[in-house]
Amino acid sequence: AQATVDAAAAHGGRVDLPPMQIPGGLGSMAMLADPGGATIGIWQPGSHKGFQAYAETGMPSWFELHTRAYEATVAFYRDVFGWQTQVESDSDEFRYTTALFDGEQLLGVMDGSDMLPDGVPSSWASFFGADDVDKTLAVITEAGGTIVRGAEDTPYGRLAAAADPTGAAFNLSSLAV
Repeated sequence: AQATVDAAAAHGGRVDLPPMQIPGGLGSMAMLADPGGATIGIWQPGSHKGFQAYAETGMPSWFELHTRAYEATVAFYRDVFGWQTQVESDSDEFRYTTALFDGEQLLGVMDGSDMLPDGVPSSWASFFGADDVDKTLAVITEAGGTIVRGAEDTPYGRLAAAADPTGAAFNLSSLAV
């Protein structure tokens, strides 16, 4: 964790919480901000390995960063975390890079300079897998959550955005494309 924090600071990141041990030998954590100001947490596993499931119902299935500092931020994650990146689009209208892990795209970084409203900071969005996005939205509203953006079909599956009863935002993504 300390080496990652040091690398982040050396590559334009900000340290918000230096590494700290979690009692019981669970691991160590730290909180950083990338050059665009998006907050990230890092975890050095101890006895708690972190989440192990991915792209299953109710589990994370995609992560996406909307940033105002696109080039510096992509370079930061490549340099600090060793990401292999792939530019998907590089036009004035749409800049998007994905990161590959063992050859699989697991997240994307979007240039949000022209789309983020004034005062809205760079931030990460999480997508959770759903067998049926529409039914999941119904369960969310029955449980007191809200629909932020209704379900829509995209080339990347059926997507939607929602918030829990406290207002915490998240996204849904169909597991089958």
